[in-house]
Amino acid sequence: MTVILAIARRELSSLFRIPVGWIAIALYLFLAGIVFAYLIFNPGQPATLRPLFAISAWLLLPVAPAISMRLVSEELRSGTIEPLMTAPVSDGAVIFGKYLGAIAFLALMLIPTVLHAALLWWFADPAPDMGPILAGYLSLFLLAMLYSAVGLWMSTLTPNQTLAFLGTLFFLLVLLLATTIGFEYAPSWLRPVLAHAAIQTRLVDFAKGIIDTSHIVFFLSASTLFVTLSVFTLESRRWR
Repeated sequence: MTVILAIARRELSSLFRIPVGWIAIALYLFLAGIVFAYLIFNPGQPATLRPLFAISAWLLLPVAPAISMRLVSEELRSGTIEPLMTAPVSDGAVIFGKYLGAIAFLALMLIPTVLHAALLWWFADPAPDMGPILAGYLSLFLLAMLYSAVGLWMSTLTPNQTLAFLGTLFFLLVLLLATTIGFEYAPSWLRPVLAHAAIQTRLVDFAKGIIDTSHIVFFLSASTLFVTLSVFTLESRRWR
């Protein structure tokens, strides 16, 4: 566990030392600020952050891949992956440590948006219900876990960070479009599969304050799947 935390701290600190990390933070806060200013913080609007949470799948779409694209790709490109693979550290520890570092970075990125809730609490009358807000932030964290896991897997497939970014972006974009717009045009036999894989509907439930354990299980199991795929992909490099 000590090794995993050391790798996570190393990854987290490195993300704050490169421009991409700060650009990702600025981009997300800019997009979230636009949503807050135009859809939430208006006279006559309900005192809720529901619109922000409901479209978080799209707000994090360009941000999470930018953070995760370098997790393993940079190691593969620079050759520093070899010392890691020959060190007395398991591939699972390397992958999980990097994954924790990315999640921690995204969690810290979300903290400034608490100001939005504070503004609503200060100016709105009546004050907003904190239940849906807390549920919404839980959904943001679970979403960050899933997006980071997909990006981590993509970064193990190529030493090119740009390809890792585009692969993650394309994968998540196809998933979101297939389970929203594509659902209406899908054949009847495919609709149950798309409904189960839908991220948007789960976020909407969280934004309403509905904490369904099936939603939590979905995000955790999907994240675990892609982290496991990342471990297998990294281990396969030992066989080449």
